Order: sequence, then C-alpha cells, then structure tokens
Amino acid sequence: MATAAVGPMAAEEAEEALGLFTGIGLSEAKARETLRNGALSALLRQAVLQARSALGPALDKATGTLLYNAAARLRDPKHLGFLVGYIVRREILTDLQLSAALEYVEAVISEHRAELLAERYRFNMGLLMGEARSRLRWADGKTIKNEVDLQAAKARPAPAEKQKAAVVENGEVGTETRSLLEQLRGEALKFHKPGENYKTEGYVVTPNTMALLKEHLAVTGGQVRTRFPPEPNGILHIGHAKAINFNFGYAKANGGVCFLRYDDTNPEKEEEKYFTAIREMVEWLGYQPYAVTHASDYFDQLYTWALELIRRGHAYVCHQKVEEIKGHNPPPSPWRDRPVEESLLLFEDMRKGKFGEGEATLRMKLIMEDGKMDPVAYRVKFTPHHRTGDKWCIYPTYDYTHCLCDSIEHITHSLCTKEFQARRSSYFWLCNALDVYCPVQWEYGRLNLLYTVVSKRKIIRLVETGAVRDWDDPRLFTLTALRRRGFPPEAINNFCARVGVTVAQATMEPHLLEACAREVLNEQAPRAMAVLEPLKVTITNFPAPKALEVLVPNFPADESRGFHKVPLQPTIYIEETDFREEVDKGYKRLAPGQPVGLRHAGYIIAVQNIIKDASGHVIELEVTCTKSAVAEKPKAFIHWVSEPLVCEVRLYERLFLHKNPEDPSEVPGGFLSDLNPDSLRVVHNALVDSSVLSARPFDKFQFERLGYFSVDPDSEEGKLVFNRTVTLKEDPGKV
Repeated sequence: MATAAVGPMAAEEAEEALGLFTGIGLSEAKARETLRNGALSALLRQAVLQARSALGPALDKATGTLLYNAAARLRDPKHLGFLVGYIVRREILTDLQLSAALEYVEAVISEHRAELLAERYRFNMGLLMGEARSRLRWADGKTIKNEVDLQAAKARPAPAEKQKAAVVENGEVGTETRSLLEQLRGEALKFHKPGENYKTEGYVVTPNTMALLKEHLAVTGGQVRTRFPPEPNGILHIGHAKAINFNFGYAKANGGVCFLRYDDTNPEKEEEKYFTAIREMVEWLGYQPYAVTHASDYFDQLYTWALELIRRGHAYVCHQKVEEIKGHNPPPSPWRDRPVEESLLLFEDMRKGKFGEGEATLRMKLIMEDGKMDPVAYRVKFTPHHRTGDKWCIYPTYDYTHCLCDSIEHITHSLCTKEFQARRSSYFWLCNALDVYCPVQWEYGRLNLLYTVVSKRKIIRLVETGAVRDWDDPRLFTLTALRRRGFPPEAINNFCARVGVTVAQATMEPHLLEACAREVLNEQAPRAMAVLEPLKVTITNFPAPKALEVLVPNFPADESRGFHKVPLQPTIYIEETDFREEVDKGYKRLAPGQPVGLRHAGYIIAVQNIIKDASGHVIELEVTCTKSAVAEKPKAFIHWVSEPLVCEVRLYERLFLHKNPEDPSEVPGGFLSDLNPDSLRVVHNALVDSSVLSARPFDKFQFERLGYFSVDPDSEEGKLVFNRTVTLKEDPGKV
C-alpha cells in the first residue's frame, strides 16, 4: 500500500498513539520509547489503525507483537499495508514468516538484477519464480508470483513519472491513486507519439516505413487512435473493464479517439445479444466509440492481402490436422515449401468450398516469440456469418486479422494484455511482410478477481447447472451482473484507476471493488428505511388522531439535497434483531427498561408489554412514546417503517468458498464443487418505506443501517425487488 511520508507527530497525535501502542500490549515505557522514533511510531500507528479497522479495537497481544515487528523491521514502507493485511487475515502467524517473506524474494531479485536491467521484459520470469518457490516452500504460490512480479518491476529501470502510478501488491492498492486520466497521459506512460512508431523498442523498420508513417499522419492528423476489440461470443467481465478504461481512457487523456471493433471472425460462437450487450457496457462505463466497426467489414481486403502474402512466399496451404499442429513442438509441415502457384490455386479452392473443415488451412511462414511455428491465417468453416451470410466459407484467425485491422483503421497504439506479448513479433512481421502501415503493440497486465470465474465456458456451465440464473446473475462479475447488482459505473472505473496501469498481472480481492462502490453510493444513493425481519410495534399513547408526517433527509450529511416524507402511524415495524427481552452487556437497542429513539421521528419508545405466540416467539410489542426533546437521550436510535410497501429483497454473498475456485490445489473437485450454498438469501416480504414507490430498475438507495440496494429489473407493478449491492461496512471476515 502507498504510504505517506513520515514526519514528527503533533502532541495530540502522540497521545493518541500512546494509547494505541499500549492497547496492543506494549508497556508504557516501551510505548514512550517507540514514540521517540518518529518513523517507527508513524508506521506502527498506521499498522494498528489498519488492523483495528479490520478486527475491531481489541487486538490480542500476539497480533500486536507481529504489528510491532512488521513496523520495526520493514525496509520498504510501501509493503506495510500488504503485510498488515496478511497479519489481520491470520495468513502470517509467526515471526519467522513475517521476517522471511520479503527478504527471500528481494534476495532472488538481486541475484538476477543485472540480467533484468539488460533484458527488461524479455527476461524469463519463470527462473525467478522457480528460485523463490524453492526457498519459500511454506508460502502460497500465487502470493510469491505477485511479489516476484512487483519486485522485478521495481528492479527494472522506469521513468520517474511512471513510478508514481499506483502499485498493486497481492490484491492491495495504494490509497492515494492518481486519476486514470492522469495515469494515461502520453508523457506519463512514455508511449511513442503518433508517427514516431520507429522510436519504440523492438519496432521493425523497413525501407518503406517512413513513407508509410507519412501517409498515416496524413490520414490521422497526428491524432492518437486506439481500439477496444472484443470477441462477440460472450458477455464482458470485470477484466474487460480495465481494457475499456485503458483503451478509451488513453485516447481521451491524449485528445484522441477509440474504435469499438468487434472481432467477429468465428461465426460459430457469435450471437446478436453479445454485440448489443458489449456496446451497452462500453457506453454504461461512460465511453462513446469514435466508430463501431467489425473485422468482417474488412473480409474482402483481408482476402486480397492473403493472396499477396502467398505471392510473396510468406504463406502456404497446409493439410496437417488441427491435432497435429497443436502445442509448441509440432512436426514441421511437409507442405511448407510447396510452389506459390500451387498454394494460390488451393487457397482459391478453399474459398470455393472444395475442402471440408479441417482438410486445409493457410499458414504464415514465421516463428513466434513463444516458439509457435507457422500460425494459421485462414481455416474452413461452413457456418453462415451473422453479417456476411454465406458469402464466405473461409474465415481469418486472430493472428492474421488483428494487426491488419489495426493497420486499416490507422491505430496508433494497439493496447492489449500481457499474454499477447508473444504475438508482438508476428504483429510487426505481418504488416511489414505486406508493406502496409504498422502500428505499435503495447502490453499491460490483465485484471483478475479472486472468488470468481470469468471464462465464458465456465459461466455457461454455471448457467446450465442452475447455479446462477444467467450471465447477469448479480453473484457473477460480468459487467451486466455488476450493473444489475447495483454497482455504479463510476465505482468500476475508480477501481480500475486504483489498480493502475501496471505491466504485472493484478489479482484483486472483491472487497476492494466493494469499497469503491461504497464511496460512490454514499454520494449518489438517497436514504430510505427498510425492515427485513419485521417485528410489529404498537404505540399505545400515539400523540395524534391521524398519521404524523415525518421529514427524512435524502442525504443526512447534506440536507440541502432535499427531504422525503414518510408517515408515522400507531403501528410501526422494526427489525426483530433490534429487540431483546434480556439485555447483555454492550447491547444498546430496545429492551424492557431500555428505550430507543426512532430515527428522524423525534420520538423515543419504551416497552410496556411483550406479546408472544403459542410457541413463545415474540410477535408484537406494545410501547409508549415520548418526544425526544423532553426525554433522556437513549443509547441508540433504530430505523422503522409505517404503512410500508411489501418488497422482495435479495441478499448476496460470494458465489465461491475459495479464493481460486479454478485451482485444483485449492479445489480438487473442480469449481462447481466450490459453490457457496449461502450465496443468495431471498427475503420475500421485506417492508420498505413508501418513499421508494416510484423507483425504477437500477435506481439505488441506502437502506439505513442495512446497506446499499438497487431495484432489480424483475420488479413488477406493486412488487418491487431490491438487490443488495454492498453492506454499509466491510465484513472483517472478507478482508
């Protein structure tokens, strides 16, 4: 976690810190000695406050000792939040674990520092992982990977501006993150300027490069051009949100434009609903495409270029089967050196449908960075295309299509996730082999979330087995699901900004996304009152012959944003959990002899009679009320409803029990065996105050003391349905 610079403590801060330090088990003498060390006391104070926010004010001595040792022995303060997180989650339990982890990883990095500096992003990270893993056999492999990535990134030289970006450490992010647009300014990322592609490391310059760049600048006027190129065969998920923000955000931050281009080269898996949903989600996140295009728009040009590639001796028709050329060491094709004229005739036969599926492919003559040899450019598929119908029975592959579509659209910066780094050389090769404008491919780390799956195949399995309803089930992390659950688009964009524009893959905890949602919803969601487990309360001395009108502020912290009215009748309903017959120590809500206030009403109620059913269950309370102005201030104020609407409320928890449900070492039985049986609880007869009567799908509210809720599209006239987006505070068990 990013930490502020440490300076001397003010007197009041020192007094507060003294209480914090003795509260974790330090003697007063030791606590005062610690205060004399400004740097140590500031770090320890930060560590204790972070731990208390997760575990509550009472910290046991063992935890306190670990926090003190972490603050005292930490060499790099940026790791403090990361270490404290592991301590409060009980994932670091011993002093040995605490002292060993970062020391070993840093040692492994330092052994290879010279090679890292020389080879930069071409360095084999598997070597570092292997050495770190062998020294840290007791540690979690994914944790080691994230830390190795982080330390390696720090070891490589980086421009000073870039180093200011938020750093991701094992699912934690710096709290003082620059805005996404600030992170994406061209100068901050040190990307090339339009037309200066040749200045990029690894860019291949040919005799025609400068002339092609001159033509490119004439078309674009020096404007930045990016594209977001999803496949229309599934719904976008949280990882795509980072890609959308990066591509559209980089263009916006640098005065450019971004295309939404559907990579519709696989007609077997494409459906119209995916095209529609993808565009909806892009626009929901606040971005407008400069143009909406399709790879299929360019099928004629791509075919013409394929013929030219064959003529130049860079491609050939092959008859090896798919299973023969799978993997990284397939046998060389016996047809690699067949005559150009023969390949031209056979490719034409492929186009005319004279070969069956799998009987012939067009392959390019190159070896990719990952060792893959002669990737396929075209394959036979007798499937009508949703846009071109049955015009084609051959379709281009991603490896062939992607860079050429970028070239046609004069993309300046082809931004993609790091797994495509192995295709960068083939990207440059193909453009140069055809003598067309060659954009620059830049890679960034993809964004993943724990406790979920995002692959299309696995989500389809969840739907088919009835584990979830559809792609927009609020327990999923597709963008349509997040919208349905009530996550504001601003929260998702803020989450992407906090993750930052990193080269290393980021695997984040869902609670960080939830924290972003709370920040936005606190400002956007008007307040209402709702009761999930109603207990009837009758006010026996109600002070008026008819209902009173209570003004409730929409935003109590800023009453200038208006009020709404709710009725107060002699019969009200409170939460069943807000009443106890017997008072325990620390319990402050309603009980015999212990009155409570009714929020916003100006009245205090006291129990006079408890009514029970035949089984002894409390079904009603009879109470008296007193105006707050003349009564002693109660220990607590509770929410209530009167003349309420009967609504359905859906309460969601994590869909999976383990962090990595797809990892066989964590979940040997497979992800379907890891489903949380309590991921959804439906309250069919919740009571909500009448101020929400006119609410429409996706309207958001804070139900006081309960959480943030959003109106579900399943709502009907007379029966609203609400989804709980997040609770008001983070459950410490989730952090």
